[in-house]
Amino acid sequence: MRQTFNESTDPAFGARHLPLLRARMAEQELDGFLVPHEDEHQNEYLPEANERLAWISGFTGSAGAAVVLTDRAAIFTDGRYTVQVRAQTDGDLFERVDLAALPEWLERAPTGSVIGYDPRLHSPDALTVLRRAVLKAGGELKAIDVNPLDRAWGDDRPAQPSAPVVPHEDRYAGESHADKRVRIGRAVAEAGADVVLLTAPASIAWLFNVRGGDVIRTPLPLAQAILEADGRARLFLDARKVTNALPGWLGDAVSIEASETLSEALDALSGRRVLVDPAVSSAWFFERLQAAGADIVRGQDPCAITRAAKNPVEIEGSRQAHIRDGAALARFLHWVDTTAQETLPDEREVVEALERFREETGALKDLSFDTIAGAGPNGALPHYKPVGGTIRRTERGSLLLVDGGGQYLDGTTDVTRTVAVGEPTADQRRMFTLVLKSHIAMAAVRFPEGTSGRQLDAVARAPMWAAGLDYDHGTGHGVGSYLGVHEGPQRIAKWGTDQPLLEGMILSNEPGYYREGHWGIRIETLQVVTPATAIQGGERPMHGFEQLTFAPLDRRLIDVDLLSPAERAYVDAYHAETLAKIGPLLDGDVGAWLKAACAPL
Repeated sequence: MRQTFNESTDPAFGARHLPLLRARMAEQELDGFLVPHEDEHQNEYLPEANERLAWISGFTGSAGAAVVLTDRAAIFTDGRYTVQVRAQTDGDLFERVDLAALPEWLERAPTGSVIGYDPRLHSPDALTVLRRAVLKAGGELKAIDVNPLDRAWGDDRPAQPSAPVVPHEDRYAGESHADKRVRIGRAVAEAGADVVLLTAPASIAWLFNVRGGDVIRTPLPLAQAILEADGRARLFLDARKVTNALPGWLGDAVSIEASETLSEALDALSGRRVLVDPAVSSAWFFERLQAAGADIVRGQDPCAITRAAKNPVEIEGSRQAHIRDGAALARFLHWVDTTAQETLPDEREVVEALERFREETGALKDLSFDTIAGAGPNGALPHYKPVGGTIRRTERGSLLLVDGGGQYLDGTTDVTRTVAVGEPTADQRRMFTLVLKSHIAMAAVRFPEGTSGRQLDAVARAPMWAAGLDYDHGTGHGVGSYLGVHEGPQRIAKWGTDQPLLEGMILSNEPGYYREGHWGIRIETLQVVTPATAIQGGERPMHGFEQLTFAPLDRRLIDVDLLSPAERAYVDAYHAETLAKIGPLLDGDVGAWLKAACAPL
């Protein structure tokens, strides 16, 4: 029977599947095997056929890895998944270790161990670190042509996805794929290359103005492409995904070729300068090109920056998607503030309610990620999802944190609101207001050209730092346009990149506070970088942020005395804009509720 991977994956997977993998490892003379979460496309969210980490362990989080040795195994996750990994894996079979400690763990592998890896599943940069660790242990990290886990999975493994690849119309994309190909081709030439190998599904979806359904929560087609500097391209797709409309949409300058011919196409690049991004392309591509005699040019995927800096049509689409989504959120928050205050639903019922209101828009294509609903202590886990026995009911005197988003043809949304259940305490109001002050600091900041998210991160944290507080996740991540809810290279974090924030980039603004064992608070909206404009009396033009998300804040949790006059003015202005934008879409009790929720402080 084929397994499906979801939030309640069976922890007994390890007991059943580890012996199968170890038998295959023995046949291939391996003492160990690396099992990353990433697949051949380096995706965050995976089709079921590529959920190798879930198959071996039961863990379904979006980041992690496992190492299976002949006599022991370990699973590596970060702090987002502390509860989930315990619920989904067997602690007698898997040692649970922080993801950052993976190289250190490998350094303690038995001397002489031969540890295999599938080069299709690892970036070359990641392999450099892992190889160094294995060598330090006196072992060998060995590339394997046939993945022993795939062999062990056998006939039970789901088929690779074959969702149709469909046009994403120019009225949503804002630029034809022909113009994009010419523009990206010029960037390839400027990078000193003849062609670029594109392996990131998001770049392929963006470049050719297509979308797919191969990956849950993200409308991606799994494919690869080779783009010439003159804009001509070869798109490698599973033939089952090619619709009748696709060849006409792509035109004569794009040839559609079977996925099976990619290896031969790479071999034909002998002697040519090929641009490849080591951050998003697996080691297999580098090894294949090197063997073919190609001149590899390492560099950033030329689609990445252009995809991240949205054009005016994409920005307007995001505005409209957020207004539509904001009306659904208002209906949900009204439900939380009325019905749920009496019935005290559990977290799964909260998730189902929010998803129902989004579906009722009639425009929802998918969620942008699995909805997070944390009641009481579960809200103190930043990336908690209702899983099995961890599901709690909401309870009076505590807080409910809900984080969710939608995929619409014109935009991708992601919003978090924290609400009181019953009457909040003074302590809860103080902490919420400190988070709000941090949120406002990032929303209102102005910054000069060339400023990175890492430089801005401290602006958001300053109000919390002043109170002796902090949060252990980033302040903001990039968001795509009907693409990934997590999009690089832009982000706002202590450990963020030095990528400058450019006009048109969409990022989240989500400071938080988490009191372990009690409750958590996070306020998240999406915002877009505005053009640099002059400030009266200033000498340099400054960028800023335009708010895209409109959903009321819980006024019961705001301690007005802790806000400065400027901060109170911001909240009033935000609520007035929220009422103006989504109020016309609501009527009756919900409309009246929104008007009260958005009243001046």
